[in-house]
Amino acid sequence: MRQLGLWLAGAFVAGLVPSSATWAAEPQYPSRPIRLIVAAAPGGPNDIAARMVATPWGDALGKPIVVDNRAGATGVIGTEMGARAAPDGYTLLMGFPGPLIIAPLMSEKAPYDALKDFTPISLAVSAPFVLVVAPSLPAKSMKEFVALAKAQPGKINYASGGAGQSSHMAMELFKLVAGMDLVHVPYKGTGPGMTALIAGEVGALFGAIPAAAPHIKANRVRALAVGGAQRSPLLPETPTIGEAGFQFDASSWYGLLAPKNTPSVIIARLHDTLVATLNAPPMRARLTEIAFEINASSPEAFAAHLRRETSTWSKVVAAVGRAPR
Repeated sequence: MRQLGLWLAGAFVAGLVPSSATWAAEPQYPSRPIRLIVAAAPGGPNDIAARMVATPWGDALGKPIVVDNRAGATGVIGTEMGARAAPDGYTLLMGFPGPLIIAPLMSEKAPYDALKDFTPISLAVSAPFVLVVAPSLPAKSMKEFVALAKAQPGKINYASGGAGQSSHMAMELFKLVAGMDLVHVPYKGTGPGMTALIAGEVGALFGAIPAAAPHIKANRVRALAVGGAQRSPLLPETPTIGEAGFQFDASSWYGLLAPKNTPSVIIARLHDTLVATLNAPPMRARLTEIAFEINASSPEAFAAHLRRETSTWSKVVAAVGRAPR
């Protein structure tokens, strides 16, 4: 009787906690729309990539994928929502370095861990940064910009998508490389930061090329240098930072994740349809046209990438300081 009682109690408790098998029991996944959280305001490169991929990916799955912008706390709010969502495949996250990797390294009370609280699906795309300045700033090249900043330490301010975002850390790292002093002005996403730059509220910004290129071509901002190893086909006249004489390479990446304990059968379906979507010729052409590089990967390769990024950015945070502003 005692063994029977223990068995019944265990069965009752197990029934209260949804297991992976319970989530996987749905006969036809997906049976309803899927929410894709973007932990940033509309207009940034992560939002652009998410919206470009969402419709054809949803078509491949047979149900719509709805982009849900959740800016705030430098992306931590939206990323935490992704981590805490039910592991049923109906809430996904477009992850990127700032809130996913860097923000937890900068805080002793991070509400999630990229390596423990998510199930990787696949890397999606990456995009090199470009340093852009306000047209009113009297600097026409990277060397002139550095010289101007050194002549006026603490006088030039720069925008970012928020403290701890990759646009912030890229500039902080370049400040160390170039030996200059700039003032950080964080915004709730790179989109609002670009708007502030165009309005002349700030002097400079490291932005991903896909989001910055339209403003560069419209002469609303001036491009000084790109952060990749090679010139961008979207901005062929803009030199690399390396060409200006600085050893510096900066880019951002974007990948899809699900909450931890999402069933493997769901992850496999999401992965296979996402990779097929990214590699479809029309999608490859559209992404390449606006300077995104396609990085579709296996879940295991994405997990390894997250581990490498955590190691890399932990060193940068240690050099710059836990919470640089």
